[in-house]
Amino acid sequence: MAQTSQFCTFYLDKLLFGVELKAVQEVIRSLDMTKVPLAPAVVSGLINLRGQIVTAVDLRRRLELEPAPPGLLAMNVVVRSDDGSVSLLVDEIGDVLEVDESSFELPPETLRGSVRSMILGVHKLNDRLMLVLDTEKACHMAEVAEINAAG
Repeated sequence: MAQTSQFCTFYLDKLLFGVELKAVQEVIRSLDMTKVPLAPAVVSGLINLRGQIVTAVDLRRRLELEPAPPGLLAMNVVVRSDDGSVSLLVDEIGDVLEVDESSFELPPETLRGSVRSMILGVHKLNDRLMLVLDTEKACHMAEVAEINAAG
């Protein structure tokens, strides 16, 4: 019997990404955000999630993609990390997909730089690739602060 995994999927700049469903706390629409002075550029701000203060990470910036078009309201994929809950700001929410482990491959050679370290691999689906995001690395802000300090 083949092993399967479930992924919460979302889109960034027309690319399909997935995070393991067990790492996802919830998915919600755009929320009001409080800016954080002197925070790394990838931190869009803080959101209040029913009394829980959650850091919102601009996943487009984190993955070195083009900025979102003006007027696009980001959606929140709230994931559990070692540092608590973190909201990943994404363009659009996809479906929950169950994929067979046999469709998994290592990250493509075309991925370069720090982005490559945040992608665990890809699942080949019928009509496209789903990039599997390493939520721990995407949420880890210490290396972002080091890059900002060096730059």
